[in-house]
Amino acid sequence: MKSSISAGLVIYSMLTSSQEIMDTVTKVFPVVTDKAECPYICYRCASMEQTPVKGRAGADTITVEVRCYAATYQGSVELAELVRECLDHQQGGIDGLDMRSCYLTGREEVWADDAYLQELQFTVKI
Repeated sequence: MKSSISAGLVIYSMLTSSQEIMDTVTKVFPVVTDKAECPYICYRCASMEQTPVKGRAGADTITVEVRCYAATYQGSVELAELVRECLDHQQGGIDGLDMRSCYLTGREEVWADDAYLQELQFTVKI
């Protein structure tokens, strides 16, 4: 049985199930890649916290960062909007692992790796 350590698999499944996102990007991948052409998405689980409830395991809270890379600023913003639409206030699951909630809690924009980058931070409850 999968635990919240596998939360990234739920995020990947949701992102790659969106036809609009897949029609826009060249690749969706976890953590890092050495070869990708803009536009693309990179995501990672940045932190995890468990809240015990009366001597048993409670819900886990995970911070997931989704980075949207594009050659233009407008392209990065449009991709970030698609990602938000796909993940914000949504539920999902994979192989018995249920994501109870996912909501946008932060955003940052930068220039990195020769691309415009919109980084969205989501709080996920498993």
